[in-house]
Amino acid sequence: MNRSEINAALRAARSMCDSHGFALPGWADWTMAHHAANPEQSAFLIRRQIGWDVTDFGSGNFAARGLALLCIRNGIQGDAAERPYAEKLLFVNEDQETPFHAHKVKLEDIIVRGGGNLMVEFTRDGSFTDDNMVRVDGRLLPAFEGPIRIMPGASITIPRGLMHRFYGEVGQGPVFVAEVSQCNDDRNDNFFLEPLGRFSAVVEDEAALLPLWNEVPMP
Repeated sequence: MNRSEINAALRAARSMCDSHGFALPGWADWTMAHHAANPEQSAFLIRRQIGWDVTDFGSGNFAARGLALLCIRNGIQGDAAERPYAEKLLFVNEDQETPFHAHKVKLEDIIVRGGGNLMVEFTRDGSFTDDNMVRVDGRLLPAFEGPIRIMPGASITIPRGLMHRFYGEVGQGPVFVAEVSQCNDDRNDNFFLEPLGRFSAVVEDEAALLPLWNEVPMP
């Protein structure tokens, strides 16, 4: 994935936050120099995978298969002394797919905060659970009867182990999404239906606007 694509995705994400009046923490603007100048806070953030994340899942086509995210808060999976919850923002474009994947540990709610509609699909293939129903704002719906449309203000609970994918509905505009979940571990708790990469190899075709959390070295 080109650094220029990552920079463009970060600019678009910041613009979406601004358009919805969603204020971000100060560290969301940190460069590598800020991380180096604040080693204790930087270590706290990076150890918990807090920060920006942009990926094309190794597809080479971010517009068709990719996702920009910002993890705002998180604990550490398996550490009882840590916060047991996480919060993310997801910035999903029209027809931009996050491919089928499941989590063994994390239970999550996906909430559409504004913009267009989020289309969520499920498959039994590769799933680790026998669940065949999902809840949309508490209402039980069949999981496997086609895409479920999540409109602004609505939310869906994704059961552990259930393979799911999502994308923005065509013609409705980019989708401003939040995720509230148990502790998140993007290194070890993403299981994809296809063999693909969670983190993209980056081609440095221009200077980085901001570093991604997995690019920041631990102090």
